[in-house]
Amino acid sequence: MPPAEPVKDPSFDTYYNVCRGTDPKCYHDWGAFATTPDRVLVYSRTAGPRHANLGTPMAAGLNPTMNPDNVMQAGLVRMLTAEGIAVDWTEDVTVLAGRINNYKAVIFASSNRDTLWNADAASSNDAARTALRNYMRRGGGFVGLHNAFGAEYNWPYYEGLLGNANFYNHAPNRAGDVVIVADDPSTAGVPARFTFQDEWYNLEPFPTNVKFLAKVDTATLLPLTAAPHPGHKDFHPVAWCQYYDGGRAWLSTLGHNTHSFEANSTGPGAAAFQKLVVQGVKSAMGLTPFCTQ
Repeated sequence: MPPAEPVKDPSFDTYYNVCRGTDPKCYHDWGAFATTPDRVLVYSRTAGPRHANLGTPMAAGLNPTMNPDNVMQAGLVRMLTAEGIAVDWTEDVTVLAGRINNYKAVIFASSNRDTLWNADAASSNDAARTALRNYMRRGGGFVGLHNAFGAEYNWPYYEGLLGNANFYNHAPNRAGDVVIVADDPSTAGVPARFTFQDEWYNLEPFPTNVKFLAKVDTATLLPLTAAPHPGHKDFHPVAWCQYYDGGRAWLSTLGHNTHSFEANSTGPGAAAFQKLVVQGVKSAMGLTPFCTQ
């Protein structure tokens, strides 16, 4: 008789060659961050179009002086500092590559295109990719916001990190209703439904094997989307989480507008969105349970 076929592990993704999904067995609980301070790194380097809420590009190095228009970065620093979390920031790919293991989570804040490629390096131009991969494997936390979905298109590992998803296009920036679709530490206390303004990214591929946390009610979108993508009329997710290759990944396509990150903002849904992001970061850091089943 031929040898029995090995039982396939549904948590092992043979396309990305990693364990990923909602099963905690995909997390490497090695204790690698047991003594790491509650500190995160905001990474906002753009290698393509730059969102207005990111403002003027920052100087190289760690924690360069922020410009008045670096609203997204400053907003994240403000929100997380209020929770007792230390926050560093950079747009320097060499800082990310060299320091990533000092953080319980890294936040890709609309960092886009080949954001991890260092064309100026004499060798090892992809050192930041290697660092991010090894960081995830040692149990690191990754948070991707908005145009982090427009990054590293040609590196399949990163697409998997986003939940088997990538930005395809979007319709006009307009209001719609966000609906929380799952109980989770990252959604606790967030209004079950709130009006928000964003671009409502269309995704290709569509995320799989993740825990969906929030969607937009497509009945509130007019128009639904923009050609040629048909949109996600039946279910349009905007936030989800998964374990990935030993680490935690919390992800949201939201975050286009400046007012979404401002203190005491009167922008639609800003307070609810900020609460969702803060709690997502905390869960990715391991400060609260992550992506609960």
